[in-house]
Amino acid sequence: MSLFERIIRDGPPGRTGGRYTSGKDVVATPGIIDPKEIFPDLFNHPFANTPPEFPDKIRSPTPIQYTGILNAYVGGEMPDGTDDAAVIVPGCHTLFENPPRRFTELLIALKERFPPMDTAWYAPASALPSNAAMLIYCGFDLFDYRAVDLMTVRGQFCTPDGEYSYDEVRDAGLCNCEGCQNHDLRLHNRMALEREVATARWFIRSHVFREFIEKRVRNAAWQVAAMRILDASPAYSEPMTPIVRSTPFSANTADSLKRTEVTRFVDRVIDRFIPTRTDTVVLLPCSARKPYSLSQSHRKFSYAIQNRAHELILTSPMGIVPRELEAIYPAGHYDIPVTGYWDREEREFIASSLARYFAKHQFGRIISHLDEKTHAIVEDAATRAGVEIESSCANGRPTSPESLKNLEESLKGARKIWPDAVRGGTLSWQFDLDVDTSNLILKGRRGRRKVMKGRNQMFSIDETTGLLRPPTMDGWELLGDRYRVIIDDFVPQGDVLAPGIVDADPAIREGGDEVFVTGPRAQATGKAFMGAKEMLHSTRGIAVKLRKVKKG
Repeated sequence: MSLFERIIRDGPPGRTGGRYTSGKDVVATPGIIDPKEIFPDLFNHPFANTPPEFPDKIRSPTPIQYTGILNAYVGGEMPDGTDDAAVIVPGCHTLFENPPRRFTELLIALKERFPPMDTAWYAPASALPSNAAMLIYCGFDLFDYRAVDLMTVRGQFCTPDGEYSYDEVRDAGLCNCEGCQNHDLRLHNRMALEREVATARWFIRSHVFREFIEKRVRNAAWQVAAMRILDASPAYSEPMTPIVRSTPFSANTADSLKRTEVTRFVDRVIDRFIPTRTDTVVLLPCSARKPYSLSQSHRKFSYAIQNRAHELILTSPMGIVPRELEAIYPAGHYDIPVTGYWDREEREFIASSLARYFAKHQFGRIISHLDEKTHAIVEDAATRAGVEIESSCANGRPTSPESLKNLEESLKGARKIWPDAVRGGTLSWQFDLDVDTSNLILKGRRGRRKVMKGRNQMFSIDETTGLLRPPTMDGWELLGDRYRVIIDDFVPQGDVLAPGIVDADPAIREGGDEVFVTGPRAQATGKAFMGAKEMLHSTRGIAVKLRKVKKG
């Protein structure tokens, strides 16, 4: 009997921290196994484990099933009733020899072909300290010592930064492990792999695995390329990426611009977000403090604007952040090195995002309250969108008294507006709905804010993520059929498990999406612990953590 349990989730394409159980053996994942003990049946089928791209004519027309494990390759037909807790990708190391784009195409093809979400993925004879993190990011959970043992035979000293001749580094003092102290290269290489996998496991459980990967992939060009190509495959990566994380978002490399969290945020700003109705927009610089409105500079901007325009903040890596969304993850939770210089990728990302925003929302006036370098980006966006802009910044300093006076004067006579942080802000961005909120009132101070309709509470605001929580059935009545999970004929006792789910809104993402659970015998509110795809394909695990249940 084998079983794979997902415990900690940290987004795609990497899996999670989990636990693989086979008989009496329990392996924390990602982890290293002895395949002869975990999968003994593998060794009774010589020459069966052919690499993923071998021609179909020399292999079985269906994937080979061993005890508790399924042999994965691109071609052939899936066997009926597959319920194995592990999938093996034989010859996985041969994929590294492909161009990175081909490698990622094969990886995605395998992942889409074997959709069960509660299976561990085993990459035999492939893991080295220099590539283990990337293999984990690609979705593999189980490894062995064969690749590092082969390096030992070749006299190679393995490190997370690459493999080097042991004769050259023997006395360099690069490592003080037990193997190095005893001049045992085999032990050193095995321990180096164990440390790297354990390090990756720790970063996953700390919810900062992507930041770790952006550092590690610099070991090899194919790893950098593969990460970037996976980032450019949103149909594969976005459905598995959590809406929020429990840790700040660190954008320390240019690759952070392409992270799924960033591209999804901007896409939702443009496609979902409904700005407060006004004819004027003011473009503002970001600040180190988050949310921006708490910073000294933005307090000055707000005093000058006095609710007479829609405020749009330009920043890297987020691109554009409407004032109404400044507290939402990741806009209110990121950190980036500030150098005062915009590189080409940052300029292009902001300009293209801003041009799309201008095209979507036809503003009569666009006021740029930005320094000269950032204003040049706005001019590029305006040219693309075919709109005119004006500037209120003097001497290249947006916070100077002269600049602030110019900003205030430029808005003289403009009608005041009251930004609708419920309808035009979080509600539209979060649930993709245009809801009449004229009878809703936001009450309370920061940290304890609620959305009320008369005396009835409709939503509360999660101050850690900036997202709305519909804790009551009344709140969900405003949202129609969005973000619904359909369950079978039962009353939930605790959380909802995946086997009890009949259907789910494809828009649901794990790690923060609020959902409404409904079935023949009960209704409930809660938070998605799985994305919609995983809910519908998993045979075990918590799908929704419930907050309130109502029978009938």
